[in-house]
Amino acid sequence: MAISVFDLFKIGIGPSSSHTVGPMRAAASFAQTLREHGLLPQVQRVEVRLYGSLSATGVGHATDRACLLGLMGQWPDRINPATIESRIQQLLQERCLLLDGSHPVVFDYPRDMLLLDESLPYHPNAMSLQALGGQGSLLQQTYFSIGGGFIVEQGEVDAPQGQAQTVELPYAFSSGAQLLALCKANQLSVAQLMMANECAWRPEAEVRQGLLQIWAAMRQCVDNGLRNEGVLPGGLNVKRRAARLHRSLQVAGQPNVIGSTLSAMEWVNLFALAVNEENAAGGRMVTAPTNGAAGIIPAVLHYYMKFNPTACDDDVVAFLLAAAAVGILCKMNASISGAEVGCQGEVGSACSMAAAGLAQLLGATPAQLENAAEIALEHNLGLTCDPVGGLVQVPCIERNAIAAVKAINAVQMALRGDGEHFISLDRVIRTMRDTGADMHANYKETSRGGLAVAFPEC
Repeated sequence: MAISVFDLFKIGIGPSSSHTVGPMRAAASFAQTLREHGLLPQVQRVEVRLYGSLSATGVGHATDRACLLGLMGQWPDRINPATIESRIQQLLQERCLLLDGSHPVVFDYPRDMLLLDESLPYHPNAMSLQALGGQGSLLQQTYFSIGGGFIVEQGEVDAPQGQAQTVELPYAFSSGAQLLALCKANQLSVAQLMMANECAWRPEAEVRQGLLQIWAAMRQCVDNGLRNEGVLPGGLNVKRRAARLHRSLQVAGQPNVIGSTLSAMEWVNLFALAVNEENAAGGRMVTAPTNGAAGIIPAVLHYYMKFNPTACDDDVVAFLLAAAAVGILCKMNASISGAEVGCQGEVGSACSMAAAGLAQLLGATPAQLENAAEIALEHNLGLTCDPVGGLVQVPCIERNAIAAVKAINAVQMALRGDGEHFISLDRVIRTMRDTGADMHANYKETSRGGLAVAFPEC
């Protein structure tokens, strides 16, 4: 299975790639299928069934709302986040769902939105959609949201997916060892190799343009997070901090205090907090590679671009390409889904990707880059996914800030060496997979363990 950089970095909305973006895409695809098969006029009712983690934290992660919006023909990369609340409230009040944006059907939320206390095989993020007409079922489809906004239909779980199915890459790799061997044999950096692979799908100019659009969306998300204030939705009454922190850092003046890294860390923290507060509020952002971990890569890249006077668009392209190489390895050989392997698969993968991107910009050899990615991921192993109240807020927002700083530190350590190290990135990725398999389901995005249950006792 070949994976593109644009599979890992997708413009969408918060608060979750697997619980919001994926289900919205699945529901929109379901509505589109009804239209394409001429079934839309016959539909009288639609039923949504959420299983496993989608059910356990579905309301807190806005899974139910995402499904409704998708059924209305909305896609996560196109919908205006400012219109979501009014659309949902109108549907609930009128009990009328405009299927595919054109065909009205009665939708009774308690009857037609079912959050079930059971799981389906293959993946804990499962959902089933059924369209019913006068003579019974017209179409039923089960989808799995496997992390990062990726969706797989039942019956296609063993098949390659997406645009990457039939593309033959010039430098295909499925392990870090293969990636390093290809770089060495062809005298390519990781970013150069990734660009060559991306050009199997589209011209280089389009790759660059697409990556710069991703970067523009990341910057806008940071800017929104630095501007917006107040309390995040959901009931925990978590206050936004980024805007206030930004004002205090502007007063402080210099981005770095001579002889200290404290100020630099605060700017990195700031950018991560800004992104994840926007994500928690359901704003526009970029899965990187997931929503729950969306602040790490933008925070590291934003700091480099803002305070490096020689930074340019070429750096953005190289950073995102190198980061994607590591993300591909994590997704192919383990998982980027918190519901499958815990937060090590989300924050851990994003931390490792950010380290790879920064290492590329700081002149690391491919071996040093692989070492930086390994250090970053290794020290996120075992990280649980235990969101309080099923909301992507506590501990998720702060966790991104900590991981962004950790990614930078991993690069600093790797650059002090020659790329030789004791444990390979491949071994750490396999360990993440195995640790996730051993992890109790309570610690994998169900809000039934860890901090999620400790909070009421505080």
